[in-house]
Formats: sequence, C-alpha cells, structure tokens
Amino acid sequence: MRHYFNDLPKTALTAGYWLFVAYLLLPLTLMMSMSFKDANFIAFPIQDWTLRWYGVVLQDRQFLDAVAYSAFIAFATTICATVIGVWIALVVANEGIWGRAAIFALACLPAVVPGLINAISMRIFIRVIDLPTGTAAIILAHTVHAVPFVVIMALTRLRSMPRNLTDAARDLGADPFIAFVRVTIPYLMPALLGGMIFCVLTSIDDFVRTFFLGGYKPTLPMLIFAKVQGGMSPQINAMATIVLIATALIGLYAEYLTRRARK
Repeated sequence: MRHYFNDLPKTALTAGYWLFVAYLLLPLTLMMSMSFKDANFIAFPIQDWTLRWYGVVLQDRQFLDAVAYSAFIAFATTICATVIGVWIALVVANEGIWGRAAIFALACLPAVVPGLINAISMRIFIRVIDLPTGTAAIILAHTVHAVPFVVIMALTRLRSMPRNLTDAARDLGADPFIAFVRVTIPYLMPALLGGMIFCVLTSIDDFVRTFFLGGYKPTLPMLIFAKVQGGMSPQINAMATIVLIATALIGLYAEYLTRRARK
C-alpha cells in the first residue's frame, strides 16, 4: 500500500503530461485531417479522401507569393536581429560597462510587452519617423520583437565561455576583431543557430505586428486570415498543414544543427 501511494504522484504527473500532449495534438490532427476531405466545406465525418487541395494550394500563385514574401521578411529580420542581439549580448557580458542590468532589461522588454501594444506603439513610431507601412516597417517591428531571444541565447553562451580562449588568441597575435571572428563567433554558433531559427519562426508566424504595419502585399498569416474571412474550407487547412510541417522540419533541423555544433 505504501508503494502504491509513493508512485501515485509520478502516475498523476505522467497522466497529466499525456493529457497535455493530447490537448496540443488533437486540434492539429483534426485540422490536418480536414485538408484531405473531398468536399468544399469542413464537417465530420470525412467520407471521401483526396490530395487535390494540396495541388490547388501549390498551384496558387497568391499563396506562393505570400510564402516568398514572408521568407524574405524572415530572412531580413533574422540578419538584423542576430547582429543587434550579439552586439547587445557582448555589451552586457562586458563587466567594465556601467548599467548592464538596465541595458539587458531594455533589450528584453519587447519579449514581455503584449503584441497588440507593441504593434500600436510601432505604428505610432513609424509615423513619427515618416516611414511608410510595408516591408521596411514590418522588418523593423519583427526585428525589435526577435532581438530579446537572440540576446538571451547569446548571453547564456557567452557566460559559459572561458576567458582564456580570447586571451590565447591575442597572445598569438590576433587583434580584437580577429579574435572575435575566429574565437567568439564559433563558440557562439550553437546559440546563434538556435536564435536565428527562432527569429525565422516568430517572423513567419507574426500576425499582429504585420496587420498593423503591413502594406498591400500580404504575408502568409495575412493571406490565411483573409481567406478565413470568406469561410473555412479544406484549402485553408491544406495551407495550414503545409506551414505546420515546414516549421516543424525547420525546428527539428535547428535542433540537429545545434546539437552537432555543441559537439
């Protein structure tokens, strides 16, 4: 009896974990299954199965343009956020700089500000600096949102970096820039890979900021939102399934690269 009560918390924790997994996966499974329905509407049961909706989506020029546009924004956002995030992490990691805690807090602030508030403030900001809505404004907003994640990952990696690595590089004749490129950046690479992939995924998935700052050209979330306004259909489910599979593959590949870089 005592053994039974000792195992009870572990059993409850395991059951709670699998309930949570089911809570996450069940809606996704239903969404993906509807993309195979041979009908123009969404409803159960699924009597006939088909792949034609994926063919329709992959031939949809509007969808392909939105994917390319979102990918371009994500790429530009990742480059900008990585450069700025690494620079802030280096500043915060430097013990000789005053106010490091305040700099770190300000850098991480966009991660805790609600997306709607962030989008409204960015909309006001671009009007003040006379920047039109569109690609540049979206990249600016996405970069501000992505920088904190790069800062946290890079700073965590920097704090575990032995100081004698850069000291050895300088003793061998390397100037600070060469030591940074040849020693610091390779050491930071596992964290940078994870941060960059995270920037890509958050940028592609960002709807609120894009809605407030976007122009006439829709990103992928904006396109799906516009199509949903006309009613749900298996074509929308096929789009969402393609995006889900692509982002999952990107995340798994990022995990693989990160593990390999750490080794």
